[in-house]
Amino acid sequence: MPELPEVEVSRLGLLPFIAGQTIAGAIFRTPKLRHELPPGLVARLSGLRVDAILRRGKYLLFDCQSAHGGGWLILHLGMSGSLRLIAPATPAQKHDHVDLIFAKTSLRLRDPRRFGTLLWHEGDGVEAHPLLASLGIEPLSDDFDGDWLFRQTRKRNAPIKPLLMDSHLVVGIGNIYAAESLFRAGISPLRAANRISRKRYQILVAAIRATLEDSIAAGGASVRDYVHSDGGAGSFQLSCAVYDRAAEPCPSCGQPVRALRQAGRSTFYCPRCQR
Repeated sequence: MPELPEVEVSRLGLLPFIAGQTIAGAIFRTPKLRHELPPGLVARLSGLRVDAILRRGKYLLFDCQSAHGGGWLILHLGMSGSLRLIAPATPAQKHDHVDLIFAKTSLRLRDPRRFGTLLWHEGDGVEAHPLLASLGIEPLSDDFDGDWLFRQTRKRNAPIKPLLMDSHLVVGIGNIYAAESLFRAGISPLRAANRISRKRYQILVAAIRATLEDSIAAGGASVRDYVHSDGGAGSFQLSCAVYDRAAEPCPSCGQPVRALRQAGRSTFYCPRCQR
């Protein structure tokens, strides 16, 4: 699933080509993704200008305006979605479900599993939309620090790794980034959240920031379906220390990386380096 770095890389790749451009038309080739596509949205989008593209968690928010007002296009890539900038006349393939057409390019949403989301929020106040209102803190924001995470976990005895992946607490830290951040911080994914000290949370927050920023710089992680808006792949997965490296030697100590299941997801860690 595309996580925060992949969505941010997509946003940054789209900005130079779409920000400030007017939507000439739209094509929907399916009635629904995860949710039904809003009735009348094709007509509503025509003539709107994309003033900005923001990100909230793993959602892309397109600020679409005109002289008579506008709203926000809310997009989530789901499990297998990707966005591509293409020539307007490019033929659609089987899983190409949505095109936004601009003067010189088109933005195409490809989603083989159709778990993505495309919704419309009329007017301002998009942060109050039900899909966004309950989201947790942004891990790259100034408010996310060791003191905050320490306070939030005092009454939580669940293991720290699933907690980091809880979007109601903090957004966008998927499986690969939780595993790598905990390795960098030297914290076991099995350790109870309320048994981690304030000092170690400060180390963990710094590790989370560095891991996410390193992934953004590497173009994200292309583990399965994710590609950039130009069709290229991310490379962060090639530098992972523990993720998907079960039984391989830890890059720090040589101990075999261990794998187990936590909350239905695979967890990878070094039993010697992470305590």
